Amino acid sequence: MAETDYYKILGVSKNATQEEIKKAYRRLAQKYHPDRAKGNKKEAEEQFKRISEAYAVLSNPEKRREYDAYGSQAFRAKFSQEDIFRGFDFSDIFDLGISDSFFSRLFGFGRTGSCSRSGRTRVFQFGPDIFKTGAAKPSVKGEDLQVEVPITLHEMAFGTEKLISFQRNGQVERVTVKIPPGTLPGKKLRVAEKGRPSPFGGPPGDLYVKLKEVEHPVFKRDGCDLYVDRHIKLTESALGTKVTVPTLDGKTMSLKVPPGTASHTKMRLKNYGLPRGQGKERGDQYVRIIVDVPATLTKKQKALLEELAREGL
Repeated sequence: MAETDYYKILGVSKNATQEEIKKAYRRLAQKYHPDRAKGNKKEAEEQFKRISEAYAVLSNPEKRREYDAYGSQAFRAKFSQEDIFRGFDFSDIFDLGISDSFFSRLFGFGRTGSCSRSGRTRVFQFGPDIFKTGAAKPSVKGEDLQVEVPITLHEMAFGTEKLISFQRNGQVERVTVKIPPGTLPGKKLRVAEKGRPSPFGGPPGDLYVKLKEVEHPVFKRDGCDLYVDRHIKLTESALGTKVTVPTLDGKTMSLKVPPGTASHTKMRLKNYGLPRGQGKERGDQYVRIIVDVPATLTKKQKALLEELAREGL
């Protein structure tokens, strides 16, 4: 759930005085008055509800301090809507000509007794159980933590277990994380309730293990496919040859390179890549043939090439 910025809703700064907050609210309340708002009445009511909640929080010094300290998500987890409006002075609202029947419909409460500074009855009831002690309130999770852990191609292919060390509450903690085959870099593995404790007595946050790829000296990865280069001579490109190719699972393959193979030709070894997800299907391994052209030639090599050129090669 995204954070709700009460200051932004009222159009005031975080250093705004109580008087500035009150003026901002009265101006917006008049704008979104249900009987005066132009356009979509439903949207006006929703906006009126938002600004009233923002004003109820920011006009109360204690609630404002809690909101500033923990943000709207944690604040709303601790305070229900009834709590937010408890003790709220509605005189300013009704002085604008907004009826309590409108508030009753919008928020679910209305007038029941006591007096405001104007002498009119202004205390509001929030339902039969609102003042019951010990009522359960929704809890809020603690902050999540994240650690970055290196992973090799071999570990991606066949899975592994890693002992993770991380800082929590000023202490070093360790947890073993199982990484299944086919888990690729960028993936975040969740370890439940290994994050920071909740400020309001809720469950701890979670620990997320983000995997970072360790570069392999031979293979390059593209998704679940692997690439490996094999260099051949100019004559081998023209006449054909064989190359030996390693695979990630330890095999050595003999690959036939046909005559006339151009440089950067890719040859496929099917199903020798990484597992796709956690299923049995695998990516492929591609062997890229690189034809090496000599930078310098001996006299004999040059003469032979010149003779081949005369033959139209």
